[in-house]
Amino acid sequence: MSFPYRSYALISRERIARNYRNVCAVVGADVAVAGVIKADAYGHGALEVARTLEAEGARWLAVSSVEEGVHLRENGITAPSILVMGGFLNYEIPALIEHRLTPAVHSLAEIGDLDRAGRLAGRTVPYHLKIDSGMGRLGTRATAGEIVAAVSGAAHAGFEGMMTHFASAADYTTPQTSQQLDFFHETLGKLTEAGVVPAYVHTSSTNAIGYGRRGGWHNLVRAGHALYGYVSPARGEAPRQLLEVKPALTWKAKILAIKDLPEGALVGYGGSFRAAAPMRIGVIGAGYADGVFHRLSNRGKVIADGKLASILGTISMDLTTVDLSHTAALAPGDDVTLLGEEGGVRLDAQQIAKIAGTISYNILCGIGARVHRVYT
Repeated sequence: MSFPYRSYALISRERIARNYRNVCAVVGADVAVAGVIKADAYGHGALEVARTLEAEGARWLAVSSVEEGVHLRENGITAPSILVMGGFLNYEIPALIEHRLTPAVHSLAEIGDLDRAGRLAGRTVPYHLKIDSGMGRLGTRATAGEIVAAVSGAAHAGFEGMMTHFASAADYTTPQTSQQLDFFHETLGKLTEAGVVPAYVHTSSTNAIGYGRRGGWHNLVRAGHALYGYVSPARGEAPRQLLEVKPALTWKAKILAIKDLPEGALVGYGGSFRAAAPMRIGVIGAGYADGVFHRLSNRGKVIADGKLASILGTISMDLTTVDLSHTAALAPGDDVTLLGEEGGVRLDAQQIAKIAGTISYNILCGIGARVHRVYT
């Protein structure tokens, strides 16, 4: 399957839907699943993924910012709850209320801000309170008593949920996740004793789901990376991975030119590659502006004519040069695969990330806006 674009990503709605169903099956009917579609659904397209999840019956979606949530609502996404996890600023509160977004609150002062705005709007604004249980990022470090006082004193801000975020859920060489969960449960227990009980409790995202950290599933989990086909590799003596998911995105680019180089020819900026023998090269229409990591220069691979082919020289802004010495079957206008499967050969985001010295999330989110998204 080929399309007339210089560079494009094929995204399987069915794969995303199946991955979502697999998450639901693992956690069971008593645990709701929030589909995390922040950062344009990790590069997969937030609107299309949201529509796919709504068709699967998803009632919870999660984004990073108010702007991302507003974009969904303005384009017809009607899911009952869109959780804004990455914080909000005072001037964004009217948009939260207007577009029925549910903010994650990271300080007790923000509860007061929502309460005042809710009073002016004549309605109660639901929120989820995030606890900093040990990651040291967003979330309140207030005591349980301080939380009870703030929650109880806000008549127009509704304490719908309580959450935290694990820093090391796939790392079994450290007790950090257990320590975070113990801290969270201690705080939740004190709130419950005081009669302050949230309807939803959630601490787990993909890795805690995938490796069966059931004590952190509660009645809501947040599935992001899993929707797109990935669970991070575990460290240490991890239990068997429960969750089976498959990548939903294949990235291709067109060959723009093919040429034969003599022995000793230099390739790319700075002449960083020298041909050790006569060779055939292809120049493809994607570079670091499209998301081909610059650190893959002289290190990375693509799939060309069903075989792995080396990236040669320094990756340019718009172009990447690859070794086509193994094939005479390709011509300008043909595709090579930058990420995905071809001819029984696979190159996924985790493999690419390992070579580039980064993480698979970074590879997916880095696929640029000028790479056309094609939904299948």
